[in-house]
Amino acid sequence: MSIASSPDFFLTRLGDELVLQQGQPPHANPNVPRKRILVVGGGVTGFTALLDAGYDVTVGAERWADPKNRITSQIAGALWEFPPAVCGKHTDVISLYNSKRWCMTAYRVFDKLQEIMPRSDYLDHGVQMRMANFFFDQQMENMPDRGQLDKYEEIVAQSDIKGVRRDSNIVNEHEVNQKAGVVDAYQHLAPVIDTDAYMHWLRFVLVCKGAIMETRRINGDLLDQEEELLAEYGADAIVNATGLAGLELAGDASVYPLRGALIRVVNDGSKFPKVTEALAVTHDDTRGEDEDIVFIVPRNDHTLILGGLAQPHKYELDLTLDSPEIIRMRQRCNNFVPGLEHAEYDPDAPLVQGLRPFRGSNVRVERELRPRSDGSMSRIVHSYGQGGAGFSLSFGSWKLVFPRRRCRAAAGISVRRLKH
Repeated sequence: MSIASSPDFFLTRLGDELVLQQGQPPHANPNVPRKRILVVGGGVTGFTALLDAGYDVTVGAERWADPKNRITSQIAGALWEFPPAVCGKHTDVISLYNSKRWCMTAYRVFDKLQEIMPRSDYLDHGVQMRMANFFFDQQMENMPDRGQLDKYEEIVAQSDIKGVRRDSNIVNEHEVNQKAGVVDAYQHLAPVIDTDAYMHWLRFVLVCKGAIMETRRINGDLLDQEEELLAEYGADAIVNATGLAGLELAGDASVYPLRGALIRVVNDGSKFPKVTEALAVTHDDTRGEDEDIVFIVPRNDHTLILGGLAQPHKYELDLTLDSPEIIRMRQRCNNFVPGLEHAEYDPDAPLVQGLRPFRGSNVRVERELRPRSDGSMSRIVHSYGQGGAGFSLSFGSWKLVFPRRRCRAAAGISVRRLKH
């Protein structure tokens, strides 16, 4: 896809699945007026909302993706994972069940994107399929909690996940330092996303498809200003995809941050053997330790990201390379890959940090349940609380609001109610 061409692909709903297809979307009936939707939020969730859904879209956000002043979506680890993610914390049974379905939709969309748009094209979407390796310090069968073994067995059962293999030899193949103490491992192909490139590309796609971008900040509960916003934008509905701001805009007191940070180092093979696959050790809730994650992932062909950190209810973005938890995080990664201690920091951004948007019962994708002041049903749809899985859930969660041929709610959007 060149910078001057329009995107030659579209999303469409086939049965209960959202799929990416090559070509131009079917022309809408010119005799049927198109509805306009106001999307609040300029992150990956907001940008994915209603793409090719048959609506005119206005996206409003206070900030946009910028390599010099990154938003949360750019700071994300952006390694596709089958839930629960490496950083853990997703516990709600219904939310976890839905997330497992949604992540598979995203996997198939990202995989198809690789097929129809090779990375050699002029405008790089930043998505690569890489081998992701997950390591454990004991055989999964011997763990006190069956969670990791159950997760692996579910991955095996997913026919669309490619390259699945469990083998303790993976430890030796990657020359993992014996000090790391890992003895079991599995791997599979997974989308790995260069978030700077992807967010730039996704905005370009949205604009090409007719979306309007407006820089603005909205304060207060959306429900209290719903009628005014609908009138101001000539919109039929509002989508709230504001992440952590759901605390204010949705009046949701259960929303809280899970602070994370990533060290960025040069990955050119000059100081240590170039890392081309993702290497991860998952957070283990049974140990009572907050700092046990190892997250080593190629961001692109020349940058490696090192993590991870998961600090609940920490709002301050005041970490530095000299912060004790960052020093320990770097040491965990150094102890895992021989030679990594010699890595040079990325000169432009050696450390990035952000706040993952979590909530008490995890992901919320549903219509606003509170009535408007006149007693009528709200036309607000919420999608926030994806935590550290925004990219993994991005396309899948929007299956719930993507138009259905036979069933549409009053605002023209079909939404299922989820427990939250």
